[in-house]
Amino acid sequence: MKQGPYRTYLTEKEFPRTWYNLKADMKEQHDPFLHPGTLQPITAADLEGVFCKEVIEQELNCSDRYIDIPEEILEIYKVYRPSPLCRAYNLEQELGTPAKIYYKFEGLNTSGSHKLNSAVAQAYYSKKQGLSGITTETGAGQWGTALAMACAFFKLDLKVFMVKVSAEQKPYRKAVIENFGAEVIPSPSTTTAAGRGILAEYPEHVGSLGCAISEAMEVSTSTPGYRYCLGSVLDHVMLHQSIIGEEALIAFDMLDEYPDIVIGCAGGGSNLGGIIAPFMGKTLRGEKPETRFIAVEPTSCPSLTRGKYVYDFGDTGKMTPLMRMYTLGSGYQPVATHSGGLRYHGMSPIISKLYHDGHIEAMALPQQEIFDAAKLFSRTETILPAPESNHAIAAAIREALKCKETGEEKTILFNLSGTGYFDMAAYMSYNEGRLVDAVPTDADLQKGFDTIPNIPVNAEALK
Repeated sequence: MKQGPYRTYLTEKEFPRTWYNLKADMKEQHDPFLHPGTLQPITAADLEGVFCKEVIEQELNCSDRYIDIPEEILEIYKVYRPSPLCRAYNLEQELGTPAKIYYKFEGLNTSGSHKLNSAVAQAYYSKKQGLSGITTETGAGQWGTALAMACAFFKLDLKVFMVKVSAEQKPYRKAVIENFGAEVIPSPSTTTAAGRGILAEYPEHVGSLGCAISEAMEVSTSTPGYRYCLGSVLDHVMLHQSIIGEEALIAFDMLDEYPDIVIGCAGGGSNLGGIIAPFMGKTLRGEKPETRFIAVEPTSCPSLTRGKYVYDFGDTGKMTPLMRMYTLGSGYQPVATHSGGLRYHGMSPIISKLYHDGHIEAMALPQQEIFDAAKLFSRTETILPAPESNHAIAAAIREALKCKETGEEKTILFNLSGTGYFDMAAYMSYNEGRLVDAVPTDADLQKGFDTIPNIPVNAEALK
């Protein structure tokens, strides 16, 4: 067994007190969000009926590299943060690789994932503004759980529209959300006009994040004292999640190490953006240009690897601003057999821009491979990972085996974004040989592409 620290924790003195705004170091910003009615760049005033004001300021901030974390948020962060940076010695030994494999473990809070980092911030700003409640969507249930916890902290009402197939697969996740006082509505539902419209067209619809977003936004914009909160994709969520990478960077400095490769699973982009943020900043500033960044998505929802880089709606009901991102179309329907929460049709505009400009690599992996990786990881590292995180584990194993072939002693970092204790139905399917590798055909993808609006992508043409 190699010598060295297994888990590296930060002290209160070392704990970061700012979020890192990656946009401040990007040479080019992503294209502006567009108002769906006027097709003009969105303004703060346009967003005030949807989000709380301080979140909007963060969303539109492209200049401040660091943004102070309010003391009230820090006090809650300190309940479950910092999360440990772990060295996977046993996995390294099992693989026989000269690579060093590190992972940032975000699953030690009750929500079981990284999602609490942004949930606490968004709930705090909502309470500070004097709001009475929040609406949101959730896929696998991690975001819904995290926001339910945060709303309980700040005594806010919460309505969670949960993707129907996830609500059916994960009844205990639904129970945890309800335990914290939130209401859970499987989506698409008959409680909203958006949901009824989707069900009228597709009566057997299993649900998608796009559907759930439409329902949540409809309720928030029609209920006085409510605003909508999103758990991924948007710039302010990437900002809040940068606490993950900031902690990891400090820990690597303590170890006198630096990652050659940084990996994260990719659905909407929140945990990937969180882990890569400060490391990507060093690359963009020319300090560490050789670092590789890898986004790993499921073959069943391949927005980066098979999607189009165009303007699209963030929801099925076409209520959101238009965003230029890698997308499969807001009407894309992911298959019900996919076990993870990586079901969103589009990718964060920040991640999309960095990928489009060649700063990020992307790969799509099938379910069988990622659960094989999870099996090996859990047996060597004693942690049962979430199906989402399994994608990052599988990619890290691929890279470590490449090092075994070449003899290179690379340092690999991946984000273990959550635990899999509410995903036992997926693990049972895997262990019983019933897990299906779902790969959409070109015809399947075309159905989603057909829902993409024809919007110019040249920002100058919009002025």
